[in-house]
Amino acid sequence: MQSLDRAFAVLETMADAGGVISLSQLAADAGLPLPTIHRIVRTLVDLGYVRQEPSRQYALGPRLIRLGDVASRSLGSWARPHMARVAAALGESVNLAVLDGDQIVYVGQVMASQHSMRMFTEVGRRVDPHTTAVGKAILASQDPAEVRALLSRTGMTARTGHTITTPEGFAEELERTRRRGYALDDEEQEMGVRCVAVAVPGAPQRIAVSMSGPLSRMGDDVVERAAPLLEEAATAIAAELGAASA
Repeated sequence: MQSLDRAFAVLETMADAGGVISLSQLAADAGLPLPTIHRIVRTLVDLGYVRQEPSRQYALGPRLIRLGDVASRSLGSWARPHMARVAAALGESVNLAVLDGDQIVYVGQVMASQHSMRMFTEVGRRVDPHTTAVGKAILASQDPAEVRALLSRTGMTARTGHTITTPEGFAEELERTRRRGYALDDEEQEMGVRCVAVAVPGAPQRIAVSMSGPLSRMGDDVVERAAPLLEEAATAIAAELGAASA
C-alpha cells in the first residue's frame, strides 16, 4: 500500500508541476528519497503512465488519457442529480464542463422539459475557454500569467460579434466575474444564447457548472435566480468528488 500511495503522490506532483518535471525536482517536491523516486518512475514508465522526454525530464504518459476520459464520463453521472435540480427549478438546460489542456470539454448535460425550444450541448464537444461562461468561471481563479499564456495559444478567435478577442478585455471580464461570483456568456459562443456559470470549488480538476437558454428567456432576473442554485449544485458536486477520492 505504501508503494501505491507513493506512486499516486508522484503522479499528482507531476500534475502540479504542469505535467513535466526533472527527477531531482520530483524528489524534492514529493519529499521522497531520489532512489525511491527513481524506482517508482521507472515502473510508471514501463506501464505507460509516465514517459521520459528527450530533455531527460519526465512527463505524464499517454495511458492516463484513457483513465481521464473514463473519469470525465463518470463525473457527468455523479453530477447529474445536482444538475437536474437546477434544471427542474428554472426550466433551462444545465451543463457540466472541464478545462482539458487549453480547451473546455462538456462532460454532462441535463435538458429541461418545460420548453419546446431547449439548448443542446453535445457531450464531448470542445470549445475555446474565452467564448464560454464555464471557461470564464474556471479561469477567473487562475494565475493571470497562466491565463494570458493560454489565450496566446488559443488565439482568441471570434465566434460571434460579441466574443471578447483581446487579453485586456478578457482580464476585465474575469475581474467582473470575480466580483459577481459567477460568469456570463452574452451571445459570445452562439448568437441568441446566454449562459451563466460557476466553478466547482476545491475540485481536483478545473470544473464548472452552467445554465444556458435563449436570450429571450435568460434575462437578468433569471440569471440572478440561477447563480445561487448553480453554486449549491457546484458545492454538492465538490462534495461528491471529495467522497469519491476519499
